[in-house]
Amino acid sequence: MKNNWEKRICVSLTGKKKSDWQGKLNKINDLGLSEVALFLEYYQKAEREEIYNALEDSSVNYIPLVHLRNDMSREEIEYLGDTYKSKFFTIHEDSFGVLEKWHGYYRRLYLELNFDDYVAQNVKVKNIGGFCVDLAHFKAAEEMWSEEFEYTIKERKHEDMFGCNHLSGYSPTENRDLHEPKSIKDFEYLRSLPDFVFGEVIAIEVDKSIKEQLEFKEGIIKILEK
Repeated sequence: MKNNWEKRICVSLTGKKKSDWQGKLNKINDLGLSEVALFLEYYQKAEREEIYNALEDSSVNYIPLVHLRNDMSREEIEYLGDTYKSKFFTIHEDSFGVLEKWHGYYRRLYLELNFDDYVAQNVKVKNIGGFCVDLAHFKAAEEMWSEEFEYTIKERKHEDMFGCNHLSGYSPTENRDLHEPKSIKDFEYLRSLPDFVFGEVIAIEVDKSIKEQLEFKEGIIKILEK
């Protein structure tokens, strides 16, 4: 698996409104892409149903990573896992408050830490599959040496806990993630990250078209191969 960046990095269906996911899915179909990550954080149940129906008529047959929202049911996770062989379901810290309804899937849940220099006591990454390290968040947390950074690096010897990633740009001047990166230079920070944080699946998380995501992917691979 190590360094097979072309296979590990995937473009994503992201967005906050219907036109976002529809436009991206249209391009995915035009290109005949079979693999895509899915970010559902901003979509309520009715719109998620629309997305699922559209995906069934699309070229997509593999969704390795799904970013959940807390109102999603166990049945939705089961559907995505069975239909698209989804292996990684990523959650936020507050998802530990609703974890019980996802019983049977705990080991397929991966934690994306917040960025507020605080980890709540009920957050227990060892009770789930492991970490989904948001790479830009990790870089910003490292610069701050925050509680999230310490919580992550104390597990660095347990490589199996670092299953997957979200990947966006990063601003060193503002020390924050960039969901609308301007150029490939916004991904140069990846050179400075330790190997242990990179997981099996790395999902691009930017508010950009599929065409732009593919262009960024090509540049990101060059950065990581150096």
